[in-house]
Amino acid sequence: MVALENPILLHLLWALLLHALLLLVYWNWRQRTLRRLGSPALAERLLLGFSEKRFWLKNGLFSAALVCLVLAITNPQRAVRRTPPPQQSADVLIALDISQSMQANDVAPSRLAQAKKLLLELVKAMEGERIGLIFFAGDAYAQMPLSTDYEALVMFASNATPDYITDQGTDFSPPIDLAARLFASNPESGHALILISDGEQHEDLPLQRAREAFADGMIIHTVSVGSGAGARIPTGNGDYKRDFTGEVIRSKANETLLRNIAQSAGGLALALNDNRTVEQLSDAVAGLQKSAVEAKAYTDYVSYFQWLLLAALLLLVTEQVMWWRKRPEKV
Repeated sequence: MVALENPILLHLLWALLLHALLLLVYWNWRQRTLRRLGSPALAERLLLGFSEKRFWLKNGLFSAALVCLVLAITNPQRAVRRTPPPQQSADVLIALDISQSMQANDVAPSRLAQAKKLLLELVKAMEGERIGLIFFAGDAYAQMPLSTDYEALVMFASNATPDYITDQGTDFSPPIDLAARLFASNPESGHALILISDGEQHEDLPLQRAREAFADGMIIHTVSVGSGAGARIPTGNGDYKRDFTGEVIRSKANETLLRNIAQSAGGLALALNDNRTVEQLSDAVAGLQKSAVEAKAYTDYVSYFQWLLLAALLLLVTEQVMWWRKRPEKV
């Protein structure tokens, strides 16, 4: 079914009414002027060779060309549903730490902002893989399941804030457990979990859980965000987060913990400030076992404006080359 992309532009067809009105005004004025001459023979001599049929035909061609131009501007198009052939891909889950400590600005403008930037670069580098998104702090939830809908993933990641999770702190066990459940839907594919965090763990150490996940076929890579020197955590009202005694909390990144998690699960331990982090993760994911998955179907639009423009051009050329006058009669 053909539909118009910009149907509101059909209002431009009101120009046809203006054109017709001007023609009628001109034609009435012309007829009155000729009648004032009082002599049909004189009028015929003054308008020697004038063809009334050609006059109206030329203006009809011009009006038709105008209609074609307006329709071309509205862009008639037909929606076509396309389904790409199945592709080979691995399964990758990116777990983004959105705890309050990620608001620290030892990495300008903040740890979370830089982590989001890295995540977007990762998605671009791993295009072709099935990618899912997990947000975690003291708990974890799946923001997006494994999919090839990268635009949606980028949108979700860009809008992430600590307000998404009420259970604050940082616990790595929930995202690992959640990833195991999400990966279970496709056991034939290679599985990788990428943890992006400052490593400030407040619960029991998750090393045993990482070893169990690795034994079940999940590789865990970690990316450390922040510095060992640490920084204060802004609260958004000009102050900084404080402990129960009123002292300002200084959040320090724990690269050692993240490195131990990666080593326990056969993965890479990388740092956000390393220029090769995206490349190394992309290469690691490329080496995972692939399985056939259906690519996301999409809607393509076939436009027809070019044919209307061609018709308008032909009509205008025909109108221009057509003479006003009749062909001279043979004697």
